[in-house]
Amino acid sequence: MSPKPLVDTTLARLGLLALALPLGACNMVVMKPSGDIAQQQAQLIVTSTILMLLIIVPVIALTLLFAWRYRQNNKSATYSPDWDHSTRLELVIWGAPLLIIIALGAITWISTHKLDPYRPLDRIAEGRPVPQGQAPLVVEVVALDWKWLFLYPEQGIATVNELAAPVDRPIQFKITASTVMNSFYIPALAGQIYAMPGMQTMLHAVINKPGAFDGFSANFSGDGFSHMRFKFHGLSEADFDQWVQKNKAEGLALTRADYMQLEQPSAREPVRRYATVAPGLYDAILNRCVDGSKMCMAQMMAIDAAGGLGKGSIDGLSTKPWRSVERSYVAALCTPENAGDFSLARSQP
Repeated sequence: MSPKPLVDTTLARLGLLALALPLGACNMVVMKPSGDIAQQQAQLIVTSTILMLLIIVPVIALTLLFAWRYRQNNKSATYSPDWDHSTRLELVIWGAPLLIIIALGAITWISTHKLDPYRPLDRIAEGRPVPQGQAPLVVEVVALDWKWLFLYPEQGIATVNELAAPVDRPIQFKITASTVMNSFYIPALAGQIYAMPGMQTMLHAVINKPGAFDGFSANFSGDGFSHMRFKFHGLSEADFDQWVQKNKAEGLALTRADYMQLEQPSAREPVRRYATVAPGLYDAILNRCVDGSKMCMAQMMAIDAAGGLGKGSIDGLSTKPWRSVERSYVAALCTPENAGDFSLARSQP
């Protein structure tokens, strides 16, 4: 018996294995997520791809057909050197892409508003509206170098590199960063949202299946970026209450001084739990005044909105109407070098 069939079979199996290896690294969580927002986003990808394939597939097929039919040795193909126009062909060439562009534009317009991350949820799943009177779970997210801090203002706890939420309960994420820009991303839950220092972004989402899901930063932010990962746990209401109690029982106190230490760059941080959180910590992080040595950004903006620069700038202010009221604004500034001349000019008659 010849060994050739055995060799051929072995080579065929090895070839199939080589083709399957690239698929081994694929994670289909983006296309098969466990949260309603991510599910709608996945459906949007599928719909857009199908619409575009309506043009791409026929174009590829016709390209191959024309190459075969009008090959050099096919003497039976029609040769019309003087042909230059066909109304029907023009309608197909221009009409079909135009209709697809219109459809994609309509889908984009609707989904941009429907899936706006700042928009509160009106449903927890298809055919299941948000229960009347159910408030979302508020989670304050802070991207640090290189770890994640999650604050639960209603529960009064905080965690590092671990996040949890009840299944089928809307979640409202308030997101900021300590130093550099990152991107908060849980593929099973919703799309990525940037975290930026001194700014707050938001995300409304819901998890519909229990389980442990991966979360990470999708924006490069330095040496420890690749380890800036955490687990997101979808829990039942009872299990979530137990998780909160576990944090209160095992956790430490997160004071402003503790946060200043936590804020220092570090990588591969283990899960940390905090049973209490200093009052107003998230607002201080957002306004970049945790250490208390400088004015908070919100205070600066309030001063600017009122005219700015205190009583000494009263002569530099002007007014203009705004929504039927007079609002003052800074119209002129003086530098330390000419401040004395400005004061002298004011004292002269």
